[in-house]
Amino acid sequence: MRLRVETTIAAPPEAVWAHLEDIATHTEWMADAVAIDFLTAQHRGAGVRFACRTRVGPLSTTDLMEITEWSPPSLMGVRHTGAVSGEGSFELTAAGPAGESTRMVWLETLRLPWWLGGRLGSLPARPVLQSIWRGNLARLKARVEYGAGP
Repeated sequence: MRLRVETTIAAPPEAVWAHLEDIATHTEWMADAVAIDFLTAQHRGAGVRFACRTRVGPLSTTDLMEITEWSPPSLMGVRHTGAVSGEGSFELTAAGPAGESTRMVWLETLRLPWWLGGRLGSLPARPVLQSIWRGNLARLKARVEYGAGP
């Protein structure tokens, strides 16, 4: 299942990155992320591993993740290795005439386990996840533009 959601945030990429790089606070703007427990002493950069407890409606799982790409302020890549597997990324690019805004794209390629329907489960999951992640980006946008967090 491939997913893509995006938004434009009225702040430069460096300001958006300041919120993204603090992985521990992702639960504050991601409605589906319940808790993050780091599995490495390092909390920033490539190689960071963590367990993210996620919940979508009555369904929950622990998503094991590893940061695979870390290129401030433009790219954070992740590998999912728990029950849900796959790859994802946050891509930030300067937007606007003077680069005063950021175009943020969230890409995911995920494989659901058999108990979530596998490939067939992707059909109903896609619109649900896209809706949740659009909301997540709207909350991140509000945090960055209105000064909550870093």
